Amino acid sequence: MGLFDFAKDIGSKLFNKDADAAARITEHIMADNPGIKDLSVIFNAGVATIIGVTDSTEAAQKVVLMAGNVQGVTEVVPKIQIDEVETDVAAALEPGNVEYYVIKSGDSLSKIAKKYYQDAMQYPRIFEANKEVIKDADLIYPGQKIRIPLD
Repeated sequence: MGLFDFAKDIGSKLFNKDADAAARITEHIMADNPGIKDLSVIFNAGVATIIGVTDSTEAAQKVVLMAGNVQGVTEVVPKIQIDEVETDVAAALEPGNVEYYVIKSGDSLSKIAKKYYQDAMQYPRIFEANKEVIKDADLIYPGQKIRIPLD
């Protein structure tokens, strides 16, 4: 599974028909807006194209994860202008000081924190980095893709 690829049957169920998908994904992102302006979503056959402007790479990463962790989305195409970056958007969203992790059966945020930080009590760090995607630290599900801050 690539950075912008997601499991189609995993995530929040926001829409029943593809015709409703773009509007529902837009509402979902704006409800916990990580800092994107002029947001527009185009949805076609499982692919969500995200258009907008943001001030940070972190906000763009979060928007991609928010859209991708929606049931029915198999791929996210980011067309996001990142004001702090003067490069290709896809390259800017690639991990630098962040690693992407796909949650597996039996995982918990504390188990993931133990793996990455050697301290299970660092799980709030992962939760805070993903609060737009994870609403409750105890409610994560296999297939969900999250950000792991490395710095």
